[in-house]
This record gives sequence, structure tokens and C-alpha cells, in this order.
Amino acid sequence: MDTRERLIETTRELLWERGYVGTSPKAIQQRSGAGQGSMYHHFHGKPDLALAAITRNADELRERARTAFEGPGTVTDRVTAYLRHERDALKGCPVGRLTQDPDVMADPELRRPIEETFAWLTATLAGLLAQGRADGELDPALDPRATAAALVAVVQGAYVLARAAGTPDVYAQAVDGALALIRPHRQKENH
Repeated sequence: MDTRERLIETTRELLWERGYVGTSPKAIQQRSGAGQGSMYHHFHGKPDLALAAITRNADELRERARTAFEGPGTVTDRVTAYLRHERDALKGCPVGRLTQDPDVMADPELRRPIEETFAWLTATLAGLLAQGRADGELDPALDPRATAAALVAVVQGAYVLARAAGTPDVYAQAVDGALALIRPHRQKENH
């Protein structure tokens, strides 16, 4: 791994562990093994490096979601694959956790990849749910946009609940509850 990559990966780890304020250039340099000159050769400063790390986190979240959404099976199967994708429930979402960081949220450039990722995620889920509704798989009364927002909120909230309880079981329970809300629509037979 080259120096630039080590700097980005180290910053990703430190942002997750310590937040923006706790991620000092000195800590980045020490953990990555890169000198100050190397850091400033590749990045204009801490905000530039943080943006690269946050963007990498956002890109990886999108890629994992895209893999589930474009996978095989019904809409419900694909949404289930996304919700049940293996995650470290006790560590939290590397993108979602940054919404709790006031310094990240106060900086429009650092906030942008987070906003864009959650907007993409919600819109993509809404499209899938609309497809399931149109195909008769999901309840025709289902509101795709509202349901997509609820599913994204369940994932982020499930991280919080799991961390508070100290067990990933709470995360799994929240996902199970969300999936029960979008069970495939079964048409009643006319007798």
C-alpha cells in the first residue's frame, strides 16, 4: 500500500474511532508511518485528507448496497440482502456515525459525501420498492419513498440501539422488524 493509501486508511480508522477533532495530523502520521512532508505532499491539510477518507467510506457503503440491490431474487430478497449484510453492529456505520460529529456537519465539503450517500441510498431503495409494488410483490398502498427513508433510518438506528445495549442482537431484531413491514403482498383469493 502506498503512502497516500496508508494516509487515507489511517484517517478512516481514526475518524471512526475518535471523530474529526480527535483525528489530529500527528495521530494520522504516527499511525500511518508517514512523515509530515508526505502527508502534505498528497493532501493540502487535514480537511482534504478527511474528505478523501469520508468519500472512501461513502463509496464503499454505496458499493455494498449496490451489490445487494442488483443481486438475484425478488425485490424483497434484495432488500433483505442489504439489511442483513454483515456489519459490525457494535462499531457503527462509518458514514452514519459522522452525522454525530459537529465539526464534520458544520463543514459543507465534509458533509457533502454523507448527504449524497444517504440521498442515493434512499432513492435507490425507493426505486426498488416502487418496482416491487408495481410488480404486485409489495402492498399497493406502500409509499416507496417513505418506506425507503424508514429502512435507512432502521439501519442507522439499529446501530445506535446495538451500541447502547452492547449486543448485536438488538441490531438483528430491528432488521427483522423492518423486514416484517415489507413482507410481500399476497392477494386475497376471491371465493
